[in-house]
Order: sequence, then C-alpha cells, then structure tokens
Amino acid sequence: MELEARAEPRSPRAGRGEEEEDEDEELRLAKRRKVLCSEFAAVTSSDEAVASGFLAGSGWHLERALDAYFEAPMNEQAAAAAGGGSAGPGSCIDLTADDTASNTSSSGADSKQQDDDSSFSLITWNIDGLDLGNLQERARGVCSYLALYSPDVVFLQEVIPPYLCILQRRAGGYTIIPGNVDGYFTAMLLKKPRVKVLKQEIIRFPTTSMMRNLLVVHVNISGNELCLMTSHLESTRDHSKERMKQLQIVLNKMQEESQSTTVIFGGDTNLRDSEVAKLGGLPKNITDIWEFLGKPQHCRYTWDTSSNTNLRIESKCKLRFDRLYFRPAAEGGHIIPRNMDLIGLEKLDCGRFPSDHWGLLCRFDVIL
Repeated sequence: MELEARAEPRSPRAGRGEEEEDEDEELRLAKRRKVLCSEFAAVTSSDEAVASGFLAGSGWHLERALDAYFEAPMNEQAAAAAGGGSAGPGSCIDLTADDTASNTSSSGADSKQQDDDSSFSLITWNIDGLDLGNLQERARGVCSYLALYSPDVVFLQEVIPPYLCILQRRAGGYTIIPGNVDGYFTAMLLKKPRVKVLKQEIIRFPTTSMMRNLLVVHVNISGNELCLMTSHLESTRDHSKERMKQLQIVLNKMQEESQSTTVIFGGDTNLRDSEVAKLGGLPKNITDIWEFLGKPQHCRYTWDTSSNTNLRIESKCKLRFDRLYFRPAAEGGHIIPRNMDLIGLEKLDCGRFPSDHWGLLCRFDVIL
C-alpha cells in the first residue's frame, strides 16, 4: 500500500475523471473560439454570428475564414449571418474585376492601358489598412483601381494580413513582395511577365519604434534595370527626428545603387518640406518627381482632410505626405517621368473613400 501511495503523484491528472478533463478541454476550446470570433468581427466589421459561420466553415482557421469572407458575394455573407453557413469553395469573386470605381478619375487619368515597351506606370498608395471600418468595401475599391489602371508597379503602405490575403488570391497577374507579414507593412506588386524580378532585400530602420523598413527590389522593365524602393516613414510631428533619419537612410541607399540603374523610391513619407530642407535638400542627382513635373497643383496634396472625410477630422489639413523620388541612370535618360495624377478620389457605395490618402499614379517614358 505504501508503494501504491508513493506512485500516485507521478500522474499529473491522477484522481481526476475523464469527464472533468473533457470539460476543461471544451472550456479552453470555447474560449479560443470566442477570441477568434472577436478578431474576425473586428477585422470585417461583422457580428459574431457571421464570424462563427465563416470560422466554422474554415475549420476555425482565422486566415482561411477571412479569405472566404472577403471573396464571398454579399448575398452569401447575408446567408451566413442568417443561417450560420459559410461560402463554399466555388463562390469566390474576382475583386479586381469589381466595378466599384468610376471609369475616369476627376484628374482626367487615362483608362486601362495595354502593355507598351515605350512606357510604364506606377502607383503608390497608403491604403489605410489600420482603419477596420468598411474594410471589405474599401479593399474592393482599391482592387478596382488596380484593375482600372493596370499599373506595372504598385507600392502599397499600411497593408494588413487580410489585405495581403486578398491580393495574393486575386492579383494573380502580379508578383507580390511584402515587406513583412505581421501588424501593418508595405508591399510591392509587379506585373507579370512585364516586370522581371532580379533580387530583393529588406533594410531595417535601426531605431524605429514601429518596426518600419525599406523594401528594395531590383527588376528589369523593357530591357532597363531599375531599383524600386518603398517605405512608410515614421508618422506624426513628434517623430520628426526619427523620420529624417529614415529619409537619410533611403537617400543613402539610392545613392549607393549602381550608376547604370534607374532608382525609384515611393511611399508614405509623412514628410514636411521643412524636414527635407533641414537635411540640405535632396542630393543633386535625386529628383522629387512632383517638382520635376513642374509642381502640378492638381496632385500636390495626398492627405487632404478638407476633401477626404474618412477620418472625420474637424481641422482641415493639406499635406504632401506621399512622394516619389527618382535617380536616373548616369549613362543616359532611358526612363523619364511623364505625368502624375491622384487616384481614389471617388467615394464608394459605403459613403467612404478607399483610404484616407489619395493614391499617386505616375507614368514614365522609356527611351529605347
């Protein structure tokens, strides 16, 4: 009896019945599923009934459930809310074909262009993934603009995992390179097969509090080598010093690239003109494309709370946060900026814009 008494402590669950253990496991599972439902509902702005339906139909995998939700037609989302069902595998729609945006922007931008070796186009856009309000409609709006203009290169900032899932599923004509996969991050979309990817790297900003970085991708377009860079520099006036340090890293990297390569940097810089002036201005061989094009006023301000009501800010601010910098190849002007427009200026059916930022569409001439 003494030996049996000493042996009892060896089992951590000794003395507990199987029914009690099963109840504990069910309780843990229920708590986990409740957390998943809350996360799903927060991202999609839906209720927990919809969340439970999509999660159950996706084996309680959050990313799969988000994929199914954002790809499901509105009537199937309503059915899920009513009956707890989820979209079937054959119910996906092509978000890039959704006609959410109008066929022309107020700036008079051209409609979708066919591939032409004598030119290429680029969009840079902070898509405000951190705003979870009307996320589905705004994501569809962004995709419809990409379908409308069919840019060769896309720089995106404030991408979040649900957005990345949408892009990976629906932007099949693009090579997608994210700068991260957690939190919010940048991403680069490169049209296949026109833009050939040569190599890529991510340069960490060493002292940033937000884990921001510089995404660098070397490509070949129409026989020309380009180094493409995008970033989301530190936000708010209080982080001016940190932002200027990050800008200096960007400019240094642009300068370090081979002189036979054209370098284009674009993104949400959060810069004020005074900050660039404090650094002594841009290096002589690096150009602010907006300035190079004669400072066109129709696309000066990319963050304009007097026109863009997404944030519902009472004070009216107009700032040129989103910028494009250009360093031509030293051996000749093989690539030249031609024009620039704003995109994302139309409200969606939900009454909001795709983002609190306007996007920048820039076209380049390729001299063969």
